[in-house]
Amino acid sequence: MKRAITSTYRLQLRGPHADPDGREFGFAQAADIVPYLASLGVSHLYLSPIFASAPESNHNYDVIDPTVVNPELGGIDGLRLLARTAHEAGLGLVVDIVPNHLGVEVPRRNPWWWDVLKHGKDSDYAHFFDIDWAQDNGADGKLGLPVLGSPDDAAAIALSRIDGEDVLTYYDHVFPLAPGSYAGLDDDPVAVHDRQHYRLMYWRDGIISYRRFFSINGLAGVRQEDESVFDATHATLRKLVREGLIDGVRVDHPDGLTDPFGYLTRLRELVGYDAWLIVEKILAADEPLDPRLNIDGTTGYDALREFDGVFVNPDAAGPLGDTAYRYSGARWDQPAVEVAERALKARVAEEELAAEVRRLARAVRHDNLSPAGAAVTDADLAEVLVALVARMPVYRADYRSLSRVTSAVIAELAQSPRACNRAALDLVASALAAHGEAAHRFAQVCGAVMAKGVEDTLFYRACRLVALQEVGGAPGRFGVSTSEFHLLQDERAQLWPRAMTTLTTHDTKRSEDTRARMLEIAELPGEFDQLVEEVFALTPPPDTATGLFLLHNLLGAWPRDGRVTEDFTQRLQAYAVKAVREADMLSSWYDSDHAYEAQMTEWIAHLTHGPATRMLADFALKLHSGGVAVSLGRKLLQLVSPGIPDTYQGTEFFDFSLVDPDNRRFVDYAARSAAAGSPEDVAKQRVVREALALRRERPQLFLGGGYAGVFAEGDASQHVVGMARTGDGEAQVIALATREPLALERDGGWRGTAVTLPDGIWTDSFSGRTYSGRVPMAELCAELPVALLSR
Repeated sequence: MKRAITSTYRLQLRGPHADPDGREFGFAQAADIVPYLASLGVSHLYLSPIFASAPESNHNYDVIDPTVVNPELGGIDGLRLLARTAHEAGLGLVVDIVPNHLGVEVPRRNPWWWDVLKHGKDSDYAHFFDIDWAQDNGADGKLGLPVLGSPDDAAAIALSRIDGEDVLTYYDHVFPLAPGSYAGLDDDPVAVHDRQHYRLMYWRDGIISYRRFFSINGLAGVRQEDESVFDATHATLRKLVREGLIDGVRVDHPDGLTDPFGYLTRLRELVGYDAWLIVEKILAADEPLDPRLNIDGTTGYDALREFDGVFVNPDAAGPLGDTAYRYSGARWDQPAVEVAERALKARVAEEELAAEVRRLARAVRHDNLSPAGAAVTDADLAEVLVALVARMPVYRADYRSLSRVTSAVIAELAQSPRACNRAALDLVASALAAHGEAAHRFAQVCGAVMAKGVEDTLFYRACRLVALQEVGGAPGRFGVSTSEFHLLQDERAQLWPRAMTTLTTHDTKRSEDTRARMLEIAELPGEFDQLVEEVFALTPPPDTATGLFLLHNLLGAWPRDGRVTEDFTQRLQAYAVKAVREADMLSSWYDSDHAYEAQMTEWIAHLTHGPATRMLADFALKLHSGGVAVSLGRKLLQLVSPGIPDTYQGTEFFDFSLVDPDNRRFVDYAARSAAAGSPEDVAKQRVVREALALRRERPQLFLGGGYAGVFAEGDASQHVVGMARTGDGEAQVIALATREPLALERDGGWRGTAVTLPDGIWTDSFSGRTYSGRVPMAELCAELPVALLSR
């Protein structure tokens, strides 16, 4: 790699059609801020997907043509300009690619999908997509599309001519016509539809003949296991690598592929062995990343869990569990989380992903090597498959490092009090052991069910400490002890020193600063419980479980200046609607209860402009004082720890965002370039700049050095979490952060607590002061609640 990677800065690109006001942030705008990012100390710009996607997309993960650099962002010439500008400033580029799926929401925009609809199995691109053409696929061997709004809505099908081509229409939907399938526009539209290679189906029937990204109908799965498909979808990426425009690649959701291991092996050969290659791999808390993967690591959700968890007050688990039980009927401890997770995953498998489970069942019968399978009914087979995917503890278990997971789950199921049909269990095991289509589809379904059932549903229901409910999180564990934390950092230094670490992403449900303030609820569990009781008495929510969940988020995002604007209220209302639909209890994306949602948005308005507003503002301000210390400390630890730290756009200042699209708002780079923010903003930017400068000055220490925990002595020693980066067996850089800052202040401060530094003279990057020997924490943290010492 020409440009050594020491840190990244994530940029969310979007074209002018993605914003109602026509604002844009494409390659040209990214080039404009290169001088600022260089001064901040980052080594690489980390770009959201750059290939052609839906023009109105604000995320660009709905790629419609992976062979074209997105013209909405400036096209290939714009990318070259950005690369040249970055390279001249000593920075490199990392791009985000989406191999698992393509956007097909508007078929005409995707030339490959349009051709498949037009020519069916004879299309040159039919093998690009994971389509079920079997005669018993529910659509009589055709490509079933979940489009119709009702079973008898075929009367709305019509023929039309658009852009010089005769097409079939269904309201705003447009589809191609197979050559020779119609006599003209005066032909019977329904009869013409019946002669196509596709069939428009009632969307609730669940007849979907193509693999999707999770349960999103507008994103069709791609067969990267086919070498010709890989070559076609990566041809332009190969050109960008050869031209020297990019230095690294982030891979979106490889677990959705048929063979992620094989895919990543081919991708490594394409990008080269000196390029940075990371993957969006969601790991369970106790799941190792397979060391056989020829990658540099994950995108850092595992690290996010660690950095959040080590700042949690563990003593609050019981009291906050009591509060959650009072209002939601569950304590949301580990047993409760596991029970809810299995139930929700089973429901997802039976409903949203029923089409994928049916296709999996047919693959199981095809791959089964035992004649006894013929006696298993379809119902028994479906029941076993649902039970298995609901119990799988990881996204997918077909990595070699997880070789015993599936058999362990099968053993657990076979011995459970309500044992499944043993013959059906044998049938599934036989098929999985054949290592064919069934094994691959089982792994793919497990990942989709995990994502939809846990991150997208359970994490919008649990309400003990909502800040812990992020992708890759383990809210049932209630935080991370310092001992676990240090061991995990040491593991990353030893095994994955170039893995990404992160605190905020485009997919996090809350920004890092919002979560930091919410984590501080665990410092005030009794006061929080009283607040909830008083707020609910003054302003009763439509339902208390959702109300408690939303209160956590509201306190995290509350304006730090105390001024509640209409924009803030509307942001919270939009979040509340999204949250209740994701939770899928009293409303959902498929069956929205608009009356209930209106009650919820009205309740939010009463919270921001009502009798409880003052007490909420006061409590949020109290949380904020501790949240600032947590944000600064956690950011410093992330920047100094093993791995390649990413800073999400704008979060070098304090940012109190919620889930997308809230976290994808435009960033004021003029203010950041001029350091024209609050004292807190300036302090956080200073932490980022000083830590990144140190990484840039000593790349070998941070990329190849060792790790050691640092511990304080004294009455307040539990309030210190520290780490050292080591080289040649000695500590060279030390970072110290403050834990549970509200309790520290309440109990009288540091009370003589000190850290004994290794031999030598140590300089603090923030104060410029030098230290040696035993140094009081009160002195080290006199200006900021953090210290960054270098020998």
